[in-house]
Amino acid sequence: MGKGRILVVEDDFDISNMLRIYFTGQGYQVSVASRGAEALAVTRRSLPSLIVLDIMLPDMDGYAVCKELRRATRTSHIPIIFLTQKDERSDRIAGLELGADDYITKPFDIEELKLRVQNAIARAERECLTDPRTGLPAGRLIEEQLRRIIHSLDWALLDCRINHFEAYREAYGFVAGDDVLRFTASTLGVVLDDLGGEGDFIGHAGSGNFILITGERAAADIRDGIKSRFAQEVQPHYSPLDRQRGHIILGAQNGPQREVPLMSMAVGIVTASERQYSDICEMSELAARARRCDAAANL
Repeated sequence: MGKGRILVVEDDFDISNMLRIYFTGQGYQVSVASRGAEALAVTRRSLPSLIVLDIMLPDMDGYAVCKELRRATRTSHIPIIFLTQKDERSDRIAGLELGADDYITKPFDIEELKLRVQNAIARAERECLTDPRTGLPAGRLIEEQLRRIIHSLDWALLDCRINHFEAYREAYGFVAGDDVLRFTASTLGVVLDDLGGEGDFIGHAGSGNFILITGERAAADIRDGIKSRFAQEVQPHYSPLDRQRGHIILGAQNGPQREVPLMSMAVGIVTASERQYSDICEMSELAARARRCDAAANL
């Protein structure tokens, strides 16, 4: 598994290409955007572990990009390092006030930038802010979102789990398993973009478990969209033989074997209008129960 995904937002091709080559060589997956609007679109499609963000961009400055990322629930947790030619104290303060995690000026020492990137990603993972495989909010950030909505109106909590994920990982290995987790995170994001609202939230609760928060009205359509899209697009993660027979076979070649169905998605929903919840443990327990019922209904 790589060290994480970095999005470089820089309109100077020489600098962005140098950063892409350097950080790719360090084991990161690197994407590049030359405009602010492009950076926002790329981030929505696939959450990076960290963003290196130039302040001076052709269409909108880095401050505006940072403000937009921090305003949106789904991207508010991503570490941001400002990269700029400005070295004024007021400029640094402006960036940090908007929620940037660090600030480095051009010309910069690439080794220093590497350490700042490493430290920012490690800090986010250490504080249980993000899952290193998907870049999605995890642990404490999920709990904060649940506490935010528990006494609010018009919300739906979707508990999503990949059925037969552990069996798939046993058969295909952990690298393929991590690819499925990233694919799932991307799929959830696409469905929310199509059917959800601006303030919707996606979290990775661990292994094949994901959490979504959206409005009540959209919840059922989002559930159906997730299950349908996942079932269709997970197929390429299997070998042609397994796709053809519709299951995988686990066990020793000359010993006991068992057939395991292909992966699918189970989704449970609880909503604000159903009842009063005493705490977030009750919310998550009831959502998990609804998800188990959904999985049992599709056996």
